[in-house]
Amino acid sequence: MAGVSRGLRAIRWIEDYCHIPEGQFVGQKVKLRPWQKKIIRSIYDSPTRRALISFGRKNAKTTLSAFLCLLHLVGPESKANSQLFSAAQSRDQAGVLFNLMVKVVRQSPDLNAVIGVRESAKQLYCEELGTLYRALSAESSTAYGLSPVFVVHDELGQVNGPRFPLYDALETAAGANENPLSVVISTQAPSDADLFSILIDDAKAGHDPETKLFLYTADENLDPFSDKALKQANPALGDFLNKKEVRRQAEDARRMPSAESAYRNLVLNQRVAREAPFISQRVWNENALPPRVEDFAEGAVMGLDLSRRVDLTAAVIIGKGDDGCWSVACQFFAPKEGVAERSISDRVPYDLWAEQGHLTLTPGRTVGYDFVAEYLAETCEKYGVREIRFDRWGIPELKSQLDAIGSKELPLEPHGQGFKDMAPALNALEAELLNGRFRHGGHPILTWCASNAVIDSDPAGNRKLNKKRAAGRIDGMVALAMAIGGASIAEQKHGHAYETRGFIAL
Repeated sequence: MAGVSRGLRAIRWIEDYCHIPEGQFVGQKVKLRPWQKKIIRSIYDSPTRRALISFGRKNAKTTLSAFLCLLHLVGPESKANSQLFSAAQSRDQAGVLFNLMVKVVRQSPDLNAVIGVRESAKQLYCEELGTLYRALSAESSTAYGLSPVFVVHDELGQVNGPRFPLYDALETAAGANENPLSVVISTQAPSDADLFSILIDDAKAGHDPETKLFLYTADENLDPFSDKALKQANPALGDFLNKKEVRRQAEDARRMPSAESAYRNLVLNQRVAREAPFISQRVWNENALPPRVEDFAEGAVMGLDLSRRVDLTAAVIIGKGDDGCWSVACQFFAPKEGVAERSISDRVPYDLWAEQGHLTLTPGRTVGYDFVAEYLAETCEKYGVREIRFDRWGIPELKSQLDAIGSKELPLEPHGQGFKDMAPALNALEAELLNGRFRHGGHPILTWCASNAVIDSDPAGNRKLNKKRAAGRIDGMVALAMAIGGASIAEQKHGHAYETRGFIAL
């Protein structure tokens, strides 16, 4: 193949020796598509240290990486006595690429003649070349001491947070070889703070010319259920990816908001949490009209979620208008000291929100309950808040601060955080949001909390918000749920009667 580029040589080898391992065309010789050839040419026809490949599921990204791994095991990219690895979070995921490679080998007489299989160890080897491939998982023993020349990081988007020890171990170990290559294949990660997102964003910034990015994702401005959005994220759509089935998935997500987040992440390959939030972004945005001051007459209800000192404290007030819609006003508190660091770690602009007046920063390293007490006393005295629904945590210290400022008894009403109390509150909140009966004005902190909110369910189908599983703070949504829960109970007992005594300034 004199005069043939590395990329074209790789393409010809895959099409000459590899067979389709599974699916409707199983057993047929591989015929690479133009977009697959473009990826291969870009990797091998110019210096490449790392290739990031990301598109919607079922576009054969793992199969493509299996072909590349075999290319380095016994093909024209092989190097004598070299080590090749694939890495995944779990044993099951690690076995996916290995099993595909085994199927390709056993369908090809040429490959089957030179490649040995060790099923129990998840290894492939070529005795003549001395090359060895091994599938690793985070559950296996340490990867330190290895010397990989080629690595596939499979579904790295499933890694939560910015670090993955197995990734670090293999990437640092590759330094022992002259021209190592790492291929990262995955749908996108849920958040900006996750490892795969960090790698993608670094590649977009162009910091390393030897990092190649192949990202197929639907534009955020497109109708997420349109054919154009589907095609952007799925290069195999209408080819070996069943368009009718993908179209059905889109329609399911359109009808059922709970399915939308997983659809956006797995099918549209957007950076969205796979676990459905309590309320979808689309529904939340439909309730973003500005709140009306006339809705906050006497009889407004507040939800109060006190922080664990360094977190957010959220006070959310709701008032119902004569059109049956709820206007929402928010007050958030956070400690001033360390706010820049928390802005970085939480990846949200706390400092900017404070400058814009959305967040009150209290002196010191913890939230000052004296500031919260002053706010509550002034709000209840001036605007006639009928009830303050609160999480019992931290309330003794708050009451001490209220006593210290000589505040009269406030209308505090405890609200449990378990299924018993939160289930009806969430049911009421969800119903009002789905029916477009909120005016939250797109408050940035409350909107952020809404995007993070996920739920737990018990066997009976009762629900509650779960802070531990959330991708970020959800304090504002906890407070909003308590407020609407309290308002719903009050309406059932007393009906809807608001007197015009004063209004909350928004």
